[in-house]
Amino acid sequence: MNYSTIKQFYRGLEWQLFRQQIIFERKPKCEYCGKVITESRHIQIHHTPVELTEENVNDVTISLNPDNVKIACHDCHNKQHKRFSGPTAKRHVKQKGVYIVYGPPMSGKTTYVKDNMQPGDIVVDMDRLYHAVSLQPLYDKPDSLKYIIFGLRNTLLDNIKTRYSNWNSAWIIGGYADKYARDKLASDLGAELVYIEADKEDCLYRLSYCNDYRQEHKEEWIEYIVKWFESYTE
Repeated sequence: MNYSTIKQFYRGLEWQLFRQQIIFERKPKCEYCGKVITESRHIQIHHTPVELTEENVNDVTISLNPDNVKIACHDCHNKQHKRFSGPTAKRHVKQKGVYIVYGPPMSGKTTYVKDNMQPGDIVVDMDRLYHAVSLQPLYDKPDSLKYIIFGLRNTLLDNIKTRYSNWNSAWIIGGYADKYARDKLASDLGAELVYIEADKEDCLYRLSYCNDYRQEHKEEWIEYIVKWFESYTE
């Protein structure tokens, strides 16, 4: 698929008007799971049964056909495209299991954890640690707090390593682009690696539609995405 062609189509006025009309007529409700979608950034218009491709993107009977699209929530849209490398259904989570969920920015790591975690699990996520300590908008990470946050994260990881306290399972969310670093962390924690797969164009596309701090600092987050793909090692 030529993602540049597809991305150009999704940025066009015709698609934007078509998308708005579909949402207006059908309401922001996922046509797969039935969930009402409360955040606009999670409203996805999925082409089905005919997938949008480089060959048919200019065919309006496919790309702009109301009978060939469904409204999907972010989770169901990811599942339809099989974007997660792990199973799309609930994974079998082990008691005291430890999972390192990694991948590029905007790939859906937090969504994956929310789909699979249970009450009583522990989640280690730098973005949430910054938010909890500073009460700044989510994803706003003041540099002055960096060492405090890293200290908190290391303490949590030490507790996970020793299986301290009564949590059920543990989820560590991060980019972990470097294979050596993530393999070492997995070995130290006795953890399973879960790769959330998404290509660069897909991550950039999602960034353009989020409506939080990341959208307001788009250039900064574009750099994060590009840097991750440049430094990723399998």
